[in-house]
Amino acid sequence: MINNNTVNEITIEHDVMHLEQDHYSSALDTPMRANAFDMDDDTKIDLIAQHFAGIMEVLGMDLGDDSLKDTPQRVAKMYVKEIFSGLNPANKPKPTLFKNPYQYNQMLVERNIAVFSNCEHHFVPIVGKAHVGYISNGQVIGLSKLNRIVQYCSQRPQVQERLTMQIANMLKEALGTEDVAVVVDAHHHCVSSRGIKDAGSTTLTAEYGGQFLNPETKNEFLKYIGS
Repeated sequence: MINNNTVNEITIEHDVMHLEQDHYSSALDTPMRANAFDMDDDTKIDLIAQHFAGIMEVLGMDLGDDSLKDTPQRVAKMYVKEIFSGLNPANKPKPTLFKNPYQYNQMLVERNIAVFSNCEHHFVPIVGKAHVGYISNGQVIGLSKLNRIVQYCSQRPQVQERLTMQIANMLKEALGTEDVAVVVDAHHHCVSSRGIKDAGSTTLTAEYGGQFLNPETKNEFLKYIGS
């Protein structure tokens, strides 16, 4: 449930952002080099392990210690295969769509989808929940695919505003409809573990499209997710 008393609440709604279209489009993509996928995963893991070992050495850590000697390889594999696997388009989930024989034409909402991401400014965790909703245009998506879309967009260095928009756009693409709503409520370790060190605040972002721009539909969605 969204806490109305959070210290750091930011709501980004597409209908009130007033961004120029070219700025909106460029901001939506994760910044990547043109040759980002020329290198295979095994090569990336080897190179990252070498670089991370260098970081550990600069910090003065003893890589000859049994507890530390395999850490660079573990970190490199985790980066490529797990927490940053969403950078690779090959890992993009393939939506499974089904006909809607019952002609269910109300919104479908999935709440409390786990978000595990990393801040692209400090490479520390962003942890929270995503709430997504859509109104069918004649087809429905397998429920697990909603989770997979959130996971895929989260598993890359992120800022929460972009993450929220990327989830919404992937849902629109997969479902073939603009009638999509996304709210993300997340805790940023770059706020809690460094800098201001505020462990109690969370950040809220939202993206609405199609029928969800209607105040009544939007309010119904917010009621469903407990806001």
